[in-house]
Amino acid sequence: MTKFRFIILCLIMFGIALAGCVGKSHFESKRKTVEQQPMPASKPPADTMKSVKHLQNGSSIQVVSNPEIIPVLVNKLNKLPDHYMPTDLIYPDIPFTFKEKIEKRKMRAAAASAIENLFAGANQDGVKLLGVSAYRSHEVQASLFNHYVKSDGYEAAKTYSAVPGTSEHETGLAIDVTGGDGKCAAEECFEGTEAAGWLENHSAEYGFIIRYPKGRDAITGYKYEPWHLRYVGKAIAQEIKSRGITLEEYNNATPVNN
Repeated sequence: MTKFRFIILCLIMFGIALAGCVGKSHFESKRKTVEQQPMPASKPPADTMKSVKHLQNGSSIQVVSNPEIIPVLVNKLNKLPDHYMPTDLIYPDIPFTFKEKIEKRKMRAAAASAIENLFAGANQDGVKLLGVSAYRSHEVQASLFNHYVKSDGYEAAKTYSAVPGTSEHETGLAIDVTGGDGKCAAEECFEGTEAAGWLENHSAEYGFIIRYPKGRDAITGYKYEPWHLRYVGKAIAQEIKSRGITLEEYNNATPVNN
């Protein structure tokens, strides 16, 4: 009788394990399908926002209707469409703080070409740069944000990490950089370094802006990040720099007010 019960128990455990494996396989297959699904390109309309969603705190968040345009505004009040994925991601030929050829090396084609020129320009001036993190898929951003929520709670997490769909990294137009020694990568100690100073003075020449400038937290929603570059094109970048404004102010958009 004991032997019979043992056999039954083994069969039950085997069945549970098999079901778990099948479920995991199905989930991974579905995830890969969503990540690899291309998004159709279309001409940018005059109005780049389409629908409005209301948040629990009474404010609203708009969904970007055409995320493909280069100066697209993505922040805590303007989100990308669900499952958006840029169609022209490529690997820029620049050094990173890691050797693996993985997703976070990618940028959209125009931004990739511009960052190559920026790195070359810095090198000519004797400043070495390294990429830290560029493109981030919606799924990766969700995983990252959820990790921070579990660690610090939702309210704290959203002060330094973007809610999935509202991260500039998901556009393929943003990149975090650091100095050639790899130190202070996406950390406060990057401020004041030679590399940070060069980026502050020269990024606009290559079509990039320091997306989250010092003292503009209430407008952008994030503290100063001298390492976070955003490609908007040379004309817009130079206007933003010359006027000393943010991308929100350039677009006459509502300040985030964190």
